[in-house]
Amino acid sequence: MSSANTITLTQANFKELVLQSSVPVLVDFWAEWCGPCRMVAPLLEQIAKDHPGKVLVGKVNVDQEQALAAEYGIQSIPAFFIFKGGKVTDQFVGAQHSRQTIESKLGI
Repeated sequence: MSSANTITLTQANFKELVLQSSVPVLVDFWAEWCGPCRMVAPLLEQIAKDHPGKVLVGKVNVDQEQALAAEYGIQSIPAFFIFKGGKVTDQFVGAQHSRQTIESKLGI
C-alpha cells in the first residue's frame, strides 16, 4: 500500500531506505484487514506530502513481511517506529495519535 507520498518497505529495501536514510523515517507496520491502520493512512500520507525531503514515511505490510515484523517485535498494529540515523528513537502503537504528536516525535 504505497502511494505518491509513502513507500512500501520490504526486507529487501529496508536497510537502504530506513537504516541508511539521512532524514527521519516513520515506519508504519500495518495490514489490509486492520481497520485502525486504514483510518490512520490518510494522516501519514499528509505528513509525507507536507514534508518532502524532511521525512520519509514507509509502510510495512506485516502479512507480507513477517520476518521484518518479527525482527521489530510487532504484536499489535498499527505500530509505528521512528528511525533517525539508522536507530529506533521512538515507537508507539495505535491510531489515536495526533498529527502534532507524530510530527513532534519526528522533529518536524
